[in-house]
Amino acid sequence: MKIHLQRKNDAVHFEGSSELGNVKVNIDGSESIGGEGKGVRPMELVLMALGSCSVFDLSSILKKQRQTIEDIQVEVEGKRREEVPTIFTHIHITFTLKGQLDETKVHKAAELAVTKYCSVHDMLVAGGVEITYSLKFV
Repeated sequence: MKIHLQRKNDAVHFEGSSELGNVKVNIDGSESIGGEGKGVRPMELVLMALGSCSVFDLSSILKKQRQTIEDIQVEVEGKRREEVPTIFTHIHITFTLKGQLDETKVHKAAELAVTKYCSVHDMLVAGGVEITYSLKFV
């Protein structure tokens, strides 16, 4: 896997792309280092990676179990330490699901999705980040 970052201005706005597709992602730094709000910040991308990796697996498992998902949303919140580098110390994932769902199956699927199949989870945990999750049914 390989990505490319192309500088877009004389500050810290970059456009990211991957060799796997032609989607572009705008990335920018904080205002304190010259960011202009033209993209997501790198640490936000980490949270997005964890949330998307987990929900892809959760959705896949639930479909295999013939669960009917009408909607699924993910919110990921990270807490960072004060000292530099300001790495994540704790991340919480909240899955909000709507549909004809067996809650017992969803709980088991979420456990598998987050802790067994999501490679982003495993990388973060290996670095000392505590990751928790919860489920909401609407």
